Amino acid sequence: MNAKDVRADSQERAQDRNPRLFQPIRFRSVVARNRIMMSPMCQYSAEDGLPNDWHFGHLAARAAGGVGILCVEATHVTAQGRITPGCLGLWNDDQRDALARIAAHVARLGAVPAIQIGHAGRKASSARPWEGGRPLTAEKGGWETIAPSALPALDGAPAPREMTRADIADAVAAFAAATRRAREAGFRILEVHGAHGYLIHSFLSPVSNARGDAYGGDFDGRCRFLHEVLDAVRGEWPEELPLFLRISATDWVEGGWSLEDSVELAQAVKARGDVDLIDCSSGGVSPAQVIRPYPGYQVPFAEEIRRRGGIPTGAVGLISTPEQAEEVLGSERADLVLLGRVLLADPHWPLRAAARLRAGDVAWPVQYARGNIF
Repeated sequence: MNAKDVRADSQERAQDRNPRLFQPIRFRSVVARNRIMMSPMCQYSAEDGLPNDWHFGHLAARAAGGVGILCVEATHVTAQGRITPGCLGLWNDDQRDALARIAAHVARLGAVPAIQIGHAGRKASSARPWEGGRPLTAEKGGWETIAPSALPALDGAPAPREMTRADIADAVAAFAAATRRAREAGFRILEVHGAHGYLIHSFLSPVSNARGDAYGGDFDGRCRFLHEVLDAVRGEWPEELPLFLRISATDWVEGGWSLEDSVELAQAVKARGDVDLIDCSSGGVSPAQVIRPYPGYQVPFAEEIRRRGGIPTGAVGLISTPEQAEEVLGSERADLVLLGRVLLADPHWPLRAAARLRAGDVAWPVQYARGNIF
């Protein structure tokens, strides 16, 4: 063994002794420096779907702070599919080019640039959260929403228009076009948003899908739209790059989408072979949901889907301490931890966590090295 091989072997052994949270992880050709993924968190601050300096600074700070995978917020495949007027989009090339600057800088900072694409469906055309979050009226700039069935997301909200077969085909094509632009922009991981009551989830859930055709009814019918989206996305996403899928593991509503449904979907997705990880969130399809959150309350979903679905999972939801994150990974309950609120509060959480868990070989940006006093 030559000197170069000896050094590489020594580094590999050192990484294996690291806390699980700070061991690299590979998905297809992509290797992340650790198992921390920044959860896609909407900033509601775009104009005409375009990112601006807020997005650049916000995302760059978290990449410099040490995350392994940095996921850009829900980025919408059509203007009609935006949650709010301030949401990001990927329906034109100007948006692609603006996002390319972000993807390149995130990569330079050592994180894997990822992006989530989605369509808000019946939950589109809403005010920003700090403006009340209610459905927008036409006078306030609201627009027509679409969904599998003409069932409003909230009591008293306008009913969406039930999608025709042509609408469904157009939506599938829009996901494909956004995927192509994400690839051209330089993102290395793509996540399809199939959770939180948005368009894909509203097809999956019997709470929001009352169709009587091939896109409704039984489990297979309600999953048809998702499978068509995955087919279209994989047609534009390179084989060597990973594809993630975010789902709501349960609706938290009696008679709604359940954990058993999620396990069955995971098994189907595993058999397809085109999805590399299921990002396990929950809820969002009905105001009747009953959730009693506690630290790590969604981790059991990731654990069960991983075990019975035979597919890697990401755990998300009130994971806030390094020790908690390490337990999730060390006990093999999930393959990634996705952090949201803690990274909003502290962009350098990963660097602080590395010090607390005594991880080795975790590089601080040289500009910040004087701050490494832990």
